[in-house]
Amino acid sequence: MKNYLLIGLASLAIGCSSQPKETLSDQIAKDQQLPEIKKMGLNLMKSGFNAGDGYAEVWIRDFNTFVAQSAKVVDHQLIRENLLNFFYIQEEDGNIADGFVTIKGEFNSNYYTQSEHKPTLAYHKNTVETDQETSLVQTVYNYIKATGDVAILDEVVVGKTVAKRLEESMQFLLNERFDEDYQLLWGATTADWGDVQPEHDWGVALDENSHLTIDIYDNAMFVIALNNLIEMGGDKIDQAKWTKVRDDITANVAKHLWDEKRQKYHPHLYITDSPFPADFDEEEVFYHGGTAVAIQAGFLTKAQIKSQLDKMIQNVKESGAPSIGLTLYPVYPEGTFKNEGMHPYGYQNGGDWTWFGARMITALIDNGFEQEAWEQAQPMFDRVIKNKGFFEWYTKDNKPNGSGMFRGSAGVLLDAIDAFENIEK
Repeated sequence: MKNYLLIGLASLAIGCSSQPKETLSDQIAKDQQLPEIKKMGLNLMKSGFNAGDGYAEVWIRDFNTFVAQSAKVVDHQLIRENLLNFFYIQEEDGNIADGFVTIKGEFNSNYYTQSEHKPTLAYHKNTVETDQETSLVQTVYNYIKATGDVAILDEVVVGKTVAKRLEESMQFLLNERFDEDYQLLWGATTADWGDVQPEHDWGVALDENSHLTIDIYDNAMFVIALNNLIEMGGDKIDQAKWTKVRDDITANVAKHLWDEKRQKYHPHLYITDSPFPADFDEEEVFYHGGTAVAIQAGFLTKAQIKSQLDKMIQNVKESGAPSIGLTLYPVYPEGTFKNEGMHPYGYQNGGDWTWFGARMITALIDNGFEQEAWEQAQPMFDRVIKNKGFFEWYTKDNKPNGSGMFRGSAGVLLDAIDAFENIEK
């Protein structure tokens, strides 16, 4: 009797093992959250181009991350007009503003500058950053990919074509933000991709107190922009020049910014000196956002990408953060930033941002880590549904903060969903 029972159990076990395992495609196809998140995100795209509620400006670094999704639901001509506005406010030296507002009524401001060439616009720039120009190139590229409107490159704005103006924006970085010793771009000291330096209560403007430095984010954004410019520019641009610049930056990133010992990127290479206390070992800090953008730039091998993901997951575990959207870890100590919002696990000092976390998700998919991407995306999906919106950032205990309609977060999350749906198909 026992022998028959054992034979029956063995047969049952064989039958169970022959059941097909649920594939990632199956998981994606049956997921109930994705259609709802897509619907919410595209509805948000329909409502404008400013970064989100709480932001009056159309910001170029944000616009870059949702322009392709906007093109699905917004009139392309309207997108084109808003994109061209950045060329109307471009300065003579080629530099690009962070963002613009449309003037209503009489203009009187010490913060904004009124546009000479389009007086209905006023603009400003956070000069601690070195990503406005690269964001603009990427935005034009993403717009063309989404709409097919290659003619925008021949559009003449104040006597110069858009293609020419894009080259001038890249030349500005070489003229004004290029360090001759490292042969890389520099900016002010900020936390990863952030726009707040530690020396001031607000912290967005370069001055004599700023500590100049080189980081991975700025240079990865530059290479992505150059890749985009070379691909879309054709014979309208100097292909040989920009190809060499791109290749040189790529080589110098590997030479100077990659920390071989720690198998991660150096947070900063200081041109002057560090603003942080001597007893704080900044070399231990891992920048999640800059690393994700470096992967998008093609800087890392598949083995390195896996090791960076493993570090991110470990950082999430050790910190208690909700997702790999964690800005950085370990965080900068209390008091190292004068801006009170930059306390440990606040804002850009260890806050959790889908805006960059979802870029890592898409980068993982692009590099063959589909299952890992799916697992790490779940906390980001869950909180959109739970909080009924695309919040700017989240605290360590996953509480939503900042803009509740942050288009950048929605844009990159919709990009990730598109990538997952391509797997499913």
